[in-house]
Amino acid sequence: MSQARNRRGGEGTWRERLSKRLRRGSSAPSKMMLSPDQAADSDHPSSAPSDPDREEKRRRRRATAKYRSAHATRERIRVEAFNLAFAELRKLLPTLPPDKKLSKIEILRLAICYISYLNHVLDV
Repeated sequence: MSQARNRRGGEGTWRERLSKRLRRGSSAPSKMMLSPDQAADSDHPSSAPSDPDREEKRRRRRATAKYRSAHATRERIRVEAFNLAFAELRKLLPTLPPDKKLSKIEILRLAICYISYLNHVLDV
């Protein structure tokens, strides 16, 4: 059996398996991905209502232009760091053609497949 084959036998290279996974997509909802509304409705103790005066003060503080501007700046820095990390990961993954634009989920799925492939190569 060649190194390009996986342990389950004859299902093709990791690139072929990844292509199948990407085409198929995932229709199962993830428990880890909750919308803000769902997260607020959860049974977690931190989602319990707090003091109304405190909430009102928090709302007023967040409504200021200074707060919104600072928050936007922090968010922009966070997103830039996130995108830079994906770009660095993308550079490490082999694809054909090498400059093919991949979405973030495609990068993650390709990384998972590639790591599995490298583990298999080391095990052989």
